[in-house]
Amino acid sequence: MKQSYFLFLLVTSLGFGQLTPPAELQVYYSDVDFNLTGAQLYDDLAVETIAKHTTLLAYSERHDYLYDADEDLSNAANVILMYTGESRSDDEWLSGNNPNVTQTFNTEHVYPQSLIGNTAKGDLHHLRSCDISINSDRGSNPFAAGSGAYENLGTAWYPGDEWKGDVARMIMYLNLRYDEPFEDVGSLALFLQWNADDPVSPFEENRNSVISAAQGVRNPFIDNPYIATVIWGGPAAQDSWNTLSVADIDQETIKVFPNPVSGNKIYFEYGKSIEISIYDVLGKLVLKSSVSNTMNNVDISSLREGIYILKMKSDSGTTTKKLIRQ
Repeated sequence: MKQSYFLFLLVTSLGFGQLTPPAELQVYYSDVDFNLTGAQLYDDLAVETIAKHTTLLAYSERHDYLYDADEDLSNAANVILMYTGESRSDDEWLSGNNPNVTQTFNTEHVYPQSLIGNTAKGDLHHLRSCDISINSDRGSNPFAAGSGAYENLGTAWYPGDEWKGDVARMIMYLNLRYDEPFEDVGSLALFLQWNADDPVSPFEENRNSVISAAQGVRNPFIDNPYIATVIWGGPAAQDSWNTLSVADIDQETIKVFPNPVSGNKIYFEYGKSIEISIYDVLGKLVLKSSVSNTMNNVDISSLREGIYILKMKSDSGTTTKKLIRQ
């Protein structure tokens, strides 16, 4: 069954550069040979992913970790809900053991629990806090193409433009870790497209690290979505390990101030024109602008307090910084 997933490689497996994990992930991925491609890289990565999964959580244990994983990075007392992006108090989880009167969200299995084995049911990498009614509306429907916000398509479910990449990377992890088939919940081609269309957000990155601390295992497709491209082909996804290469902007030569910022403007010193893109913690583009030698500031009065990702692009390359709005 696995081998059929690699037909994409007939036209796309040539020309991949070496994947090199960043320093903070070198030890974790030390036993993976990233010179490999296609089915060989898949098998090597699957072996390592299984080996790293040292803590197998029962589904009943999820409450101890899930709300830390789904934490709103702008409000530690809240969680971000799947499909809607709403921020709600982490006291509102549905359970007979929860003394809180207001209970508005429960646990969504992105890969329906009726279709997976017992070990996978408690794996936090595909469990998400979700509004009760929306979780029920999705049911066990497979995913399908759509646009805009989440939508019930009758016999299928569209997760929304801002969540389709998250879904794709969760499903690819379930396939890698447990050999769960893509066809039961959509298609590999669809998930490869979503993986490319919707890059990893700071929320996903934080979630991956929290879950790794709890279970021992990371989702490699969050660490670098381009791994999926090297394995299965399809549209080229974000290469988060090679994007910031020696050809990119030296972060020491570009100055952004003040940061944290409490006023309505941020200033840049670089000496060249820069395209500015600001994303929220869920990866949504919230502001786009540009600066030059004669106009070196950007108005951020439309941004609420919180954490943002600032992406700066010039003819020399691209770099990113964390931006804190107070």
